[in-house]
Amino acid sequence: MIVSVLHRLKKLPRAVHRLSVMMMKPQVVFVLGGPGAGKGTQCARIVENYSYTHLSAGDLLREERSRSGSEFGQLIDTYIKEGRIVPVEITISLLKKAMEETMKVDEKNFRFLIDGFPRNQDNLQGWNTVMDGKADVKFVLFFDCGNEVCIDRCLERGKSSGRTDDNRESLEKRIQTYLQSTRPIIEQYEKQGKVRTIDASRSVDEAFQNIEEICFFNSSTISSTWKIWTNLSLHHMFTNGSTAVNGCCQNESTNS
Repeated sequence: MIVSVLHRLKKLPRAVHRLSVMMMKPQVVFVLGGPGAGKGTQCARIVENYSYTHLSAGDLLREERSRSGSEFGQLIDTYIKEGRIVPVEITISLLKKAMEETMKVDEKNFRFLIDGFPRNQDNLQGWNTVMDGKADVKFVLFFDCGNEVCIDRCLERGKSSGRTDDNRESLEKRIQTYLQSTRPIIEQYEKQGKVRTIDASRSVDEAFQNIEEICFFNSSTISSTWKIWTNLSLHHMFTNGSTAVNGCCQNESTNS
């Protein structure tokens, strides 16, 4: 009996860790703004300095488009060239898969910058339906930038990026789509007090400084959040009986 108890106690730290991981939800920041507003550039700097994973909806779609054997490749290509919004089912499935794979590699990577999504009401409804209870949207990081500045930046980028949608005709369509479909989404979140607005017309360094001033990106957040989850896990187990501990310890014994 005593040996059995000691054996279970020895495995308790790993059991607590497994339970805290199972309870963890992705913490999401939606990054929105017009094409050329600097979303990708600033997301890269946030990732470099803070504990976030950057997922670009556009990049995921372009990767899927070029993937050999993709059943959606041609459809995605048509939508992108025409400056239209790709069906929500495709985009959400790619985002969900990317988050799951990231957290599977390292469960501490649970904070995500989702760039270029949701782009319209259909996107938002799809997200709420599929991801309800599975992810927490903390706020929207909105890159506010004039249309002509955005177009000029994209045309300059197009000289070296090789992106087929970095041409004036496609860009003007994308700007209109953004104004008609995405701005209303930003306004919805604004009414909830969940928008952080960045002056994206400024230089890269100035815009990043603006982000740091407005948002709570700091290294201590990860540590404190992880401790909170661990404490919640312990509290849950010891106030709701030993079922969770037994289950986790059994899994540990099986995997040992």
